[in-house]
Amino acid sequence: MTVATTSFLIFAASQVGTPGPANMVLLGTGARYGFRAALPFVAGVVLGKQLIIWPVGFGLLQLAEQVPTVFAALKYASAVYICWLAWKIANLRLSRETEVGDVPGFWAGLIVHPLNPKAWAMIVAGFTGFVAAGTSSFDATLTIALSLLICQIVLHPIWTFAGDRIAHAVEGRPAEKYLMWTLAGLTVASVLFVLFGGGTHQ
Repeated sequence: MTVATTSFLIFAASQVGTPGPANMVLLGTGARYGFRAALPFVAGVVLGKQLIIWPVGFGLLQLAEQVPTVFAALKYASAVYICWLAWKIANLRLSRETEVGDVPGFWAGLIVHPLNPKAWAMIVAGFTGFVAAGTSSFDATLTIALSLLICQIVLHPIWTFAGDRIAHAVEGRPAEKYLMWTLAGLTVASVLFVLFGGGTHQ
């Protein structure tokens, strides 16, 4: 067995399914725009992780070891982007009768994971912890890519749908602003945890 596929699937499901920057953004998007309207954004988020997996699998890890300062700068720049998304979530209100802008689409979703430090941490952990020495780059990358894709196709829509259901419960009520600020706070906390605590949740 060149890749510990079953073990990695369990690891991937535990990470994709738990709170983190991407899932908080999905929850907030579902809450604000509704599940169906958010689906193109969800598709972008799902496929965006592939933009990390394949470059990492074909040598980006070695480059990171050679030029660590560049990747450290990227990590903190990514954290700033996620915090900006959190600020937008905090200031959203759930009334769908008031137009506050277009629904984020596929292309907006596509960049969420490439700018998500937790996604990078999870993928690096996958290659370093579940791939046997001597495994071909293609086999390892394909296995990890498909495993994560399966987990995301199942679990990311669940987070988005949960946001939609929560919105119906609190829309227009005093609890609404507290919900959005809580989602924003959890998003920022999840980024700080991966930067300073070594976590890998999504």
